[in-house]
Amino acid sequence: MKEINIKNVAITFAVALIIWFIPAPEGVAENAWHLFAIFAATILGIILKAAPMGTMCMMAIGFTALTEVVAPGDPGKSITKALSGFGDKVIWLIGISFFIARGFIKTGLGNRIAFLFIRIFGKSSLGLAYGLGLADVCLAPAIPSNTARGGGIIYPIMKSMAMSFDSVPEKPETHRKLGSFLTLNSYYMNLIASSMFLTGTASNPMCQKFAANLGINITWMSWAAAGFIPGAVAFFVVPLVLYKLYPPELKKTGDAPKMAAQKLKEMGPISRNEWLMLLAFFILLVLWIFGGALSIDATTTAFIGLTLLLLTSVLTWEDVKGEKGAWDTIVWFAVLVMMASSLNELGFIGWFSNLIKVQIGGLSWQVAFPVIIVVYFFSHYIFASATAHVAAMYAALLGVGVSLGIPPMLLAMMLGFMGSIYGVLTHYGHGPAPVFFGSGYVDLKAWWLRGLEIGIVLLIIYMVVGGLWMKVLGYY
Repeated sequence: MKEINIKNVAITFAVALIIWFIPAPEGVAENAWHLFAIFAATILGIILKAAPMGTMCMMAIGFTALTEVVAPGDPGKSITKALSGFGDKVIWLIGISFFIARGFIKTGLGNRIAFLFIRIFGKSSLGLAYGLGLADVCLAPAIPSNTARGGGIIYPIMKSMAMSFDSVPEKPETHRKLGSFLTLNSYYMNLIASSMFLTGTASNPMCQKFAANLGINITWMSWAAAGFIPGAVAFFVVPLVLYKLYPPELKKTGDAPKMAAQKLKEMGPISRNEWLMLLAFFILLVLWIFGGALSIDATTTAFIGLTLLLLTSVLTWEDVKGEKGAWDTIVWFAVLVMMASSLNELGFIGWFSNLIKVQIGGLSWQVAFPVIIVVYFFSHYIFASATAHVAAMYAALLGVGVSLGIPPMLLAMMLGFMGSIYGVLTHYGHGPAPVFFGSGYVDLKAWWLRGLEIGIVLLIIYMVVGGLWMKVLGYY
């Protein structure tokens, strides 16, 4: 498979050059405008899949340092600034959490948790859907790669269960028996779980970082507190709605608990490493929840958890070195955060926010709030990466909303939640989407149509229930 698409690379460079040579608008410094050209080209290259995200970001670092846009006239400071994202604690929180996630997969604890829930809830197709969803929610706080969580743990078990009831990918006539329903539901539940925790998916800490740049402080606990109620409501409502819109032909799955019990029997008693993984998981949760009172921040907590797993040999250094997804995320995450943060420091985000504010400045915040959220949500149709979408639009829309009087914490959290749930719209909308869509159980038309319907349901739940819940919490 070719990694580089020459045509799309050429388009990306052309766009960068066009923006670069357009005179900077009034109120925007020339170097800020040139950095925007690099940033916009990077995002476009990611969307067009001109090259892998890491390649695009390495190019961005090179051009940022070479052109000295972040520190004009000072080459040494320019390269230091271009690499500054790698020193950001948020980057390492998400990277280390990927390593910790490897422990769930390596020890088999993630599979054991999933099978336990299936054994309890799996007597019907709806119960099976809830059981798989509960497993995802339980794993979400410590597995920030929702692709690893959904594709590496939930998907293989989901597919195995569907095939056990003769719903086979290679037989289209059997898809609606069980596989189609479980595929869509497992994907939707993965995104709901991702929205509930700061460490639920990789783009959430990026939202936290951008909010902090605007003086809005989001902690692991404040995100979890805000996300729990709308997430819980969505968790219970979405399978029921999907069950009505896209029902499985098979309603009873009485053999599923027996299959899960057999899998658990084959796994044997909980091993030493699983107990240690479970201990590390609880330590992480306790410190993420109460760490603020103990002056231990979330990244320090992640280091503590990783150290425990390394010292007890649950993970080895070879495991850490081999976790390609984590290192890949650290690289592109650091670069996108560096560019977006620098655009804010150079005044570009403020200028752009004011530009949009002029267009919708006559709206009250109560009207502007849903407009901004809906625009952000449905604009995801043009993005093949949740992270690219967050990097491109989160800070600007947050700045616009706050300037219009929308309560900062309300808007910051709601935009953060959207960064997960807008993935329901398309078969490329979030990391796990290609894995689940690739199963072949759901055709393209059904995926997009159900995604739009469930997307509207989720929008209503998060904006109404989530908005009211944050009022109760005193976030505005």
